[in-house]
Amino acid sequence: MKYSTILKTVSIACAFIPSHILFAQLPEKVGGLITADRNAAIIAKAQGPHAAFSSIIDKTSTFYVPSAVNALNYLNNRPNIPDVLNWEPNFALVSKSLEFGVTSGSMEFQKVGAIKRYGQYLTIWKRDKKGVWKVDLRAEVENYGKQTAKDLKFQEPDDSWYLKHRSQVRLKQREDIVQSTDQLFSTIAKRDTEAAYREFMAEEVRFYYPWQNEIEGKNNVINFIKKQRIDIVTEPLKVGRAYSGEYAYSQGTATIHSKDKAVKFNYLRVWELKDDYQWRVILEMMFER
Repeated sequence: MKYSTILKTVSIACAFIPSHILFAQLPEKVGGLITADRNAAIIAKAQGPHAAFSSIIDKTSTFYVPSAVNALNYLNNRPNIPDVLNWEPNFALVSKSLEFGVTSGSMEFQKVGAIKRYGQYLTIWKRDKKGVWKVDLRAEVENYGKQTAKDLKFQEPDDSWYLKHRSQVRLKQREDIVQSTDQLFSTIAKRDTEAAYREFMAEEVRFYYPWQNEIEGKNNVINFIKKQRIDIVTEPLKVGRAYSGEYAYSQGTATIHSKDKAVKFNYLRVWELKDDYQWRVILEMMFER
């Protein structure tokens, strides 16, 4: 689709959005990412999900459907995606280096003639050489849609100095630190899931799990694990880290053990390097594979 066509679609659709939503004041840096996410949602309403997703991917983008697939190949094969898909971010962050971002929020989707369904989405974004936000990874989890819409929360990067590494070896070493942290999380979780989540989750963490409302806050996540009586065993596969270093993601497979069964999952974790120089998970999504 031509970029001019996309802009025209967005402009027409924006005319039907209340001005207090459209022109809500947002910080400049994270606001650009939120706008990119919202513009894609507008295209989904006007032209359909296929056009929306096609406008925000490149040849390296990955969708979880639920297994990981190349997004471009997936869309080129005209997949059986919903006829209607709406979403709205309620969380967003951008790194100081402005090439790494995250959005997550609620969504609703429907096939013609079928009932409406609900869920949460998580998108990890990358910024291309032209300064355009593109999907790096996107995953979804379904729920019952019973939660009241939450206000948007965002993390605007500050202008503080960060070390601009040139060595690919050094950049790889920094990713290895995240990989090792995720591996330690997994090792502890095999022995004691609650202890692992208590150690590695940030106080403000957001947790997405099938058929559950978004769970916010470390204590609420741990209480959910206790109530469900589940053990979570994860196997890290891949990590990525912002160039400025303060954010990262990890992804891998998981097995959720309950009293009666073991279910296979994938997971995505978004990490933040806190002021005490410890990595903490600020967002986690578990979704069946």
